[in-house]
Amino acid sequence: MTDGGQTLVFVIVRNSLVTNSNDELVRSLKALASPVRLTILRDLRDPVANFPPQVDGDPVTDGICADSIRERLGIAAATASRHLTLLVDAGLLIATRKKGWTFYRRNGAGIRALAEHVESGV
Repeated sequence: MTDGGQTLVFVIVRNSLVTNSNDELVRSLKALASPVRLTILRDLRDPVANFPPQVDGDPVTDGICADSIRERLGIAAATASRHLTLLVDAGLLIATRKKGWTFYRRNGAGIRALAEHVESGV
């Protein structure tokens, strides 16, 4: 675009002034902005009651196998993987590899930190 012989350049920078703390908050809130991901977090609150017994991995200390989570939700493996990855990246779940499987459990510290951040006046 030109204006009187000068070239005007518009640069749009998205979220350029966001701090690391705000980046983490936004990531966590986006992770919660899905009914499927909220269901995963709720179901993992009581893994023994909400999932069938597992051959490998303790449901409380190791978490629940991704396949069991996928089956409970009735979604494709790729879709479940994406939801679980977003929750891990947001610090709301912990993933543990064991015998070639990935197990997921709630990250209590991450969930509490998010709640405190929101409560303190986002």
